[in-house]
Amino acid sequence: MKTFACGDVVPGCTTTFTGPDEDAVLTHVAAHAAADHGLGSVPPELVAQVRAHIVAA
Repeated sequence: MKTFACGDVVPGCTTTFTGPDEDAVLTHVAAHAAADHGLGSVPPELVAQVRAHIVAA
């Protein structure tokens, strides 16, 4: 299992994600970025930041 806390990249956001692997977490993060942060697409730089903060749950 992997986990990611959005607040590690977006200060003030309290949403967290857990999934069986990094790809599953990234799928949830992309949906959250669009719905809650208004990002139509996630730039590669942001994906790299998210990947750097995904940890084993």
